Order: sequence, then C-alpha cells, then structure tokens
Amino acid sequence: MKHLMILLWPAVWLVLGTDAPVLADDIADAHSRMIRTVKAMAQITPIAGKKHPISIKVLAAMGQVKRHKFVPRVRRSLAYENRPLPIGHGQTISQPYMVALMTDLLELEKGDTVFEMGTGSGYQAAVLAALGVRVQTVEIIKDLADEAKARLRELNYSHVTVRWADGYYGDPENAPFDGIIITAAASHIPPPLIAQLKPGGRMIIPVGPKFMAQQLVLVSKASDGKVTTRRLLPVAFVPVTRTRKP
Repeated sequence: MKHLMILLWPAVWLVLGTDAPVLADDIADAHSRMIRTVKAMAQITPIAGKKHPISIKVLAAMGQVKRHKFVPRVRRSLAYENRPLPIGHGQTISQPYMVALMTDLLELEKGDTVFEMGTGSGYQAAVLAALGVRVQTVEIIKDLADEAKARLRELNYSHVTVRWADGYYGDPENAPFDGIIITAAASHIPPPLIAQLKPGGRMIIPVGPKFMAQQLVLVSKASDGKVTTRRLLPVAFVPVTRTRKP
C-alpha cells in the first residue's frame, strides 16, 4: 500500500496543478477508459432482468463532456473513475455508468426539452445538452446552483438554464417536457412532475428512503395520458432535499 501511495501522489499533484499541456493526454486516456468501462458495465448489469447496452449517441455525449471540470479540484485525480464523488454540501456527482444509463433510458431526440431536479455540479445537465436537447434544471442548494450556473456558462452550455428552486414542483412555466430526470432519491414520485411530462414522455427517478433499499424507476406516459411505472434495478442515491413548503 505504501508503494501505491508513492506512485499516486505525483499524478494527484499534476491533476490539481495548473492545466499544463503535459496533462492533456493523461486526461484523454482516462476519459476513454471511463467510456469503455461504462460500455462494459452495461453488458453485465441486468436492467429489469435484461441487458441494456448504452446507445452510441449517449456514449458520444459522455465522451464530449469533460467530467474533471465538474468535480472539486481536490478530487480531480478521481474524475474519470466509475464512481460517485463528493461535490460538497452533502451531495455527489453520480457514477458515470448511472449518468449514461439514466440518460439513455429517457430515449431523447435532438431538440427535445428536459427537466432535471437536482443540478448538483451540472454534469448530468451537460451530458443532456451534448445530446442536443434543451435542459431546464433546478437545484435547491443555492451555492451549488450558483456554481453550476457559472460553470455551465463558462463551458458554453448555452442550452442549459439553471434555477435555484425546489424541484419537487417542477417548472410549470416551461412544461410540458419530453423527459424528466431526478438525480436524488425521493420517497415517492412527485405528482407535479407527472403532470408536467408530455404524452409519450419518460421520467427516470430513484425512489426509496435514505440508507435503505432504493429502486431506479422508469415512468412512462402514453399518448392517451396513461401513466405506467417500472422498477429497473436497486440503486443508492443521496436523498432529495426539500424546502418546508407544504
């Protein structure tokens, strides 16, 4: 273990330092390995009992978005590992495979509109934007909302709008949406979000209590407005944060 730490620390120093050109190839290699890992994990993880390969367009979007830009500098050496990472305020940036899976399950097309509850660092919104969709995302923690807004603006994600708000109530002014994605575990599926989903649209949401069994749930609304839900696989997400509004 001591030998491992000796080898690791120079890499950490390079990542945490300035954006030196010598680091570019290392980042690109790590990014490519992350995409390969996501593809491989999709081949072995059963989704509702079946394999669910990630679509080429979602993998391409994941390849466009530089994950190290969305994690705290002190954790950038881990940015391309297939794992969630803390981003402050008790929140995390999701595991890359989970981001890819949830994005893929929405079955989005270029030009679609998506509502996201839980902006976090802005990574999921950036992946969605890389697909060519417009994203309305809300974050209840003001510091995270402000940081994500500035980060996405700096990185030129012009099709993402970030608001500081309680995502439970959705975004009635911009509804309905082709897709809705919730990036934290809710105790139930919020009725306002079901109402704001277009006929033919999909919602993906982790459902379950903190520190107990949670399920990733796919909500589909048929063209006639009928809503169906399907449990896909067990997951572990941080819980949804709420205001005290009724």
